[in-house]
Amino acid sequence: MKFTDGLWQLRPGVTALYAAEAYDIQAGEDAFTVTAPTTVINRRGDTLNRPVLSLRLSSPLENVIRVRVEHHLSDDRGFDLVGAEDGHGIVKTDGATTLTSGALSATMVPGAPWDLSFHADGRPLTSSGPKSIGHFRLAGDAQVDPAPVGGARASVHLAQQLALDVGEVVYGLGERFGPLVKNGQTVEIWNADGGTSSEQAYKNVPFYLTNRGYGVFVNHPGHVSYEVGSETVQRVQFSVAGESLEYFVIYGPTPKQILERYTALTGRPARLPAWSYGLWLSTSFTTDYDEQTVTSFIDGMAERDLPLSVFHFDCFWMREFNWCDFQWDPRVFPDPEGMLARLHAKDLRVCVWINPYIAQRSPLFAEAAGRGFLLKRPDGSVWQWDLWQAGMGLVDFTNPDATRWFQSKLRALQDQGVDAFKTDFGERIPLDVAYFDGSAPERMHNLYTHLYNTAVFEVLEERRGRGEAVLFARSATAGGQRLPVHWGGDSGSTYGSMAESLRGGLSLAFSGFSFWSHDIGGFEGTPDPGVFKRWVAFGLMSSHSRLHGSTSYRVPWAFDEEAVEVTRLFTKLKLRLMPYLFQAGVQAHESGTPLMRPMAMEFPGDRNAAHLDTQYMLGPDLLVAPVFTPDGKVELYLPDGTWTNYLTGERVEGGRWCTERHGFTSMPIYVREGAVLPVGARDDRPDYDHLDGLTLRVYPGPDGETTLTVTDHASGEPARFTVIRSGGEVRVSSSLASGWTYELA
Repeated sequence: MKFTDGLWQLRPGVTALYAAEAYDIQAGEDAFTVTAPTTVINRRGDTLNRPVLSLRLSSPLENVIRVRVEHHLSDDRGFDLVGAEDGHGIVKTDGATTLTSGALSATMVPGAPWDLSFHADGRPLTSSGPKSIGHFRLAGDAQVDPAPVGGARASVHLAQQLALDVGEVVYGLGERFGPLVKNGQTVEIWNADGGTSSEQAYKNVPFYLTNRGYGVFVNHPGHVSYEVGSETVQRVQFSVAGESLEYFVIYGPTPKQILERYTALTGRPARLPAWSYGLWLSTSFTTDYDEQTVTSFIDGMAERDLPLSVFHFDCFWMREFNWCDFQWDPRVFPDPEGMLARLHAKDLRVCVWINPYIAQRSPLFAEAAGRGFLLKRPDGSVWQWDLWQAGMGLVDFTNPDATRWFQSKLRALQDQGVDAFKTDFGERIPLDVAYFDGSAPERMHNLYTHLYNTAVFEVLEERRGRGEAVLFARSATAGGQRLPVHWGGDSGSTYGSMAESLRGGLSLAFSGFSFWSHDIGGFEGTPDPGVFKRWVAFGLMSSHSRLHGSTSYRVPWAFDEEAVEVTRLFTKLKLRLMPYLFQAGVQAHESGTPLMRPMAMEFPGDRNAAHLDTQYMLGPDLLVAPVFTPDGKVELYLPDGTWTNYLTGERVEGGRWCTERHGFTSMPIYVREGAVLPVGARDDRPDYDHLDGLTLRVYPGPDGETTLTVTDHASGEPARFTVIRSGGEVRVSSSLASGWTYELA
C-alpha cells in the first residue's frame, strides 16, 4: 500500500508520523526496548501531546531477531509459532545497544537520526533508517494505492521499511504467478480464488528472503501489504492495519539455511508416504462419470502399462447443490463401500474432494446452523451467499465442537475406504461475520484455511498414523507447509499457463513449502496434444503428479498414442527415482528444504541463476528444464561444472547457456557433477522396497568423499553409503550388508 506521492508528499487524506529518534533504550540481558518519539526531543515541552512508538527487540531462536513495534498497546495475535522461545539473545551496550543471536546482530544507535541496523558475520544485511517506521492515519477519502482489500478501510496503519542494497533481489511472499523476483511489485497478502493468471494468490505468505543472506517474516495473519522496491525503490515496505507490527529478521546466510530457520519457527512439513509420489488420476471436475467410467479409466491405465497410485474423485461424487453433505450420489455410486473395496483390490489409494462449505440444500445445513457450527453475521444470523453453492454457509473452525462435527463426517468416509482428501477452496472468507471465539474477521481471512486443513490433516494422522497422512490443498498461509501436499490451483491449458504454474511453485518454495503439484494438462479448457505431452513430462518431474482437468478428461489416450508413450516413460522414470525423491522428502521434513528448488536457492552465488524461473532443481542433484514451446526448443542455463544428461549420458560443460530441441519423449534432465544418484529396482509402483536392488549411479566428480543416505520408507531406517573418489578410482561402502550395487555413470 502506497502512502506517499513521490519523495516529497503524502497522498491525499494521509497523515504520517515517523520514528524520529531512539530517545531512550532500556537494555535487559536478552532483549531491549526503545522509546521512539515522532519528533526529535529538543526540550521538555516536546514530550507533550506527542505520539510515541515503542520497539522491543528479542530473539526467539538462534540467528533470528524479533522486532515488535507498537503505538498503543495491542494484544493482536500472530501465527502459531511452534519454534519460538525467547531468551536466545545477548544484549551489550557500548554507546549503541546491540542484541546478538548466533551470528546475527541488531544495533540501535541512540538519539537522532533513527538508525537500526542488522548485520551478521561482519557484514551489513539491512537497516531501518530515517522515515522507515511510520504510523499512518487515513481519512475516509484517503487515496492510497491500492485501496485496502476486502472492502474494509482501516483508519490506522503501521509500516516498516527495510533497506535494499544495490543488486539485492527479493523472493517469496507465497505462491505468486508473476515474475519470481518480486522487486518492483506491490504484493497484497490476502488469499483469493483468482486462478493462476493474475496478481491474486491462493497461498499468501508474509515472508520473503533476499540474495543478501536474510529473510523477513511478518507475524500478522491478516492483510499485509508489501511495496517491494516500488513506493521507495531502495526499500521493502510492509504495512498492516492497527496499532502494532511484529516481524522477524532471519539470518542464513544461504537460502536453505534461511528456510531451515523459518520452518523451525513456523513448522516443518510432515513426512509423506511413498505412495503419494506416484501418479494420481482424477475424474476431472464437471465431466460425466460413474463407477463404470472410473473402472474403465483405471483398467485402461493398467492395459497400457501406465502405473497408477491414486484415483481421485472430484466434486460430483456428491450430488449437485449438496456440497458438502459427505454422501456419495446414489444415482451414480450406489455401492460406495463395494466400489472402494474394488479399487483397493486394484492396489490403489482413493482421494475425494471436499470443501469447508455446507450448501443450503445439504441435509447437514439445518443441523450445522441449529448447533451454531456455521459462521454468523454480527446480528446472529447465519452468513450465506450463492457464489459457488446456493445458500452455502461456512463451517466455523474456531468452534471446537464444529471442528469435531466436521471431522466426524470425514471419519465416516475413512470407514468406507477413503485414504486422502483434496481440501479445496478456503479463500473467499467474508469479513462481515462474527467468529465463535471472537477472532477478528480480518485476521481470520487468511488463517481460516489453516484451521480447515489442520482439522482434516488431524483426522488422517489419527487414522493412518504419522507419515501416512496426505492432503491435496489449494489455499494456505504461513505454517501451512506443515500440512502437505499443495497444488497450484486453476490454470489454463496452454504453454504460457504451464510456465506461470512453475513460477508459482518456485515462489512457494521460497516461502517455506516443500511439496507442490499442479494439474497436468492444465485445468481450464482442453490442451492440445503437444501441451498435454509437455505438461506430462513436467508434472512427473515434480514432487507430486496429478492428471486433472475441468470439463474434459485427462486420460492420456484421449489425446493420442504418443501421449500414452510419454506418460509411460516419465511415470516409470519417476518411479525408478523413488529412492532419491523419497530421501529428498525426508530432508524436507527434517530441514525444510523443498524438493523443487529454484536455481537461485541451490546456486545462490551464481548471478545467472538469480532470475531463472523456467527451470529448477529436483532435489539436490537433478536439473529439470520443462519444454514450453510447440517446436521443442529449450533455452536453459547450466551452472559451473560437468553436467550429465540423465536420459542420454551426454556430458556438457556448464557455466553457460544452452539451446536444445527435444521431441515429446525427451526433456532436459541433467545430473550435477559429483552426484551419487540412488536409483530403484522397480518402475511399477512408488512404495516398493527402495533398498532392495538399489543401484548407486556415481557421476563424475572431483576426488574426495561423498556420503549419502537412503531411507527405507516402510521402517524409516536409514542406510548410509560412502563414496570415495581417488585418482580415477571409486570405492563404495555401506552400512547395508547386501542388496545393493553401484555403477559408474
